[in-house]
Amino acid sequence: MGTREIIKEYTNGNLTVVWKPQKCIHAAICVSMLPKVYDPKKKPWIVAENASVDELKAQIDKCPSAALTYKMKNEEKEILKPEIMTKIAVNQNGPLLVHGDIEVTNADGTTEMKTRVTAFCRCGASENKPYCDGEHNKIEFKG
Repeated sequence: MGTREIIKEYTNGNLTVVWKPQKCIHAAICVSMLPKVYDPKKKPWIVAENASVDELKAQIDKCPSAALTYKMKNEEKEILKPEIMTKIAVNQNGPLLVHGDIEVTNADGTTEMKTRVTAFCRCGASENKPYCDGEHNKIEFKG
């Protein structure tokens, strides 16, 4: 039996920031783009009221792990930026990012669908292989 996914939500009234900590690779793009919203030293660490809907959308669209998504008031599901073409980017000293909808076939033959952005481990230290868990920061991976 798998572990239950943790999902936290923070709203500014019109937009709700959805955070899935198990997906987070601690790239800190959120903190650098909107420090008035994201402060990991505070509780709650996300204060969505400190930014406009447009500012939040622009920042969330840049989250490399898709740990941050959003949903709008009166809409049922999270907004995931649709991708037309699959793109792959190598993050300096970090994961391999695959943008788009993909099907991952695991070593045991099981498959799973991934959407938006999937971060694959390049350093070999992840405890969540083949996915990145941010361990590259701790081991000071260069590549």
